[in-house]
Amino acid sequence: MSKRNNWENKQSARERLRAERERQAKKDRTRRQLVVGGAVAAVLAVGAGIVVAVSQLGKDGKSGLNAAWEAASKKELVKPANTGGDKGTEVVIGDRNAKHTLDLYQDMRCPICSVFEQSVGGTIDKDVKDGKYKVSYHVATFLDRNFGGSGSKNALSALGAALDVSPEAFSAYNKALYSKANHPEETKDEYAKDDVLLKVANEVPALKGNKDFEKNVKDGTFDKWALTVSDEFDKAKDVTGTPTLKLNGKKLTAEDGKNVPITPEQYTKAVDAALKS
Repeated sequence: MSKRNNWENKQSARERLRAERERQAKKDRTRRQLVVGGAVAAVLAVGAGIVVAVSQLGKDGKSGLNAAWEAASKKELVKPANTGGDKGTEVVIGDRNAKHTLDLYQDMRCPICSVFEQSVGGTIDKDVKDGKYKVSYHVATFLDRNFGGSGSKNALSALGAALDVSPEAFSAYNKALYSKANHPEETKDEYAKDDVLLKVANEVPALKGNKDFEKNVKDGTFDKWALTVSDEFDKAKDVTGTPTLKLNGKKLTAEDGKNVPITPEQYTKAVDAALKS
């Protein structure tokens, strides 16, 4: 083979390699755009759903209850241990004497809440352990009204059963319910099933094999409490989406000033800025 032919073959191979790299890069860019676009669409869809939930909410805050939950709403209120307030709607994790308070608003069927917990939950756990602030949980059930079903309410009732065991069990169970492996799409009412909730609870040592916890979930001991907590959430008129975060009453956002900080870096930066203000 001549030197010229050898050079031309090498040059052709380089061109093919360059072309293939360009095609792959284009595919990667398209894939990233689809992923980002899908995430934005999901956030917008959840936000839109919240607007609908507020507009459909009845005066008594219980619109859309089925017969079982309507019956639960008329029962005597049973408050889990480790709650505060007259109706047990204060759920505080961490040192109650901590100077600062992080208010966390969530719905157990909310997909963005799930992503947030998976991404930022560990940072919050560390901050609470370090005494940086305490966390006050506010839990909604608006996705039951939007999509039908009772998964939000049932999961909240089960969280009450976990809180009755201990604050640590509540935190661990909340994390397990929001984990990537367990959390269903918001349109799928998986958490309406007690056996699904109990299966997830097996991942929490304090709840696995805990007969009192299991009985409270199956009996719906804290169903009325779940409705009461949800009613309290609905009173926060300045909360238009979940997750919503407030530190000492001031909403935490990413640098755009609109969206919730969804990464540990964004979250820590927002917290530090709020504490300095």
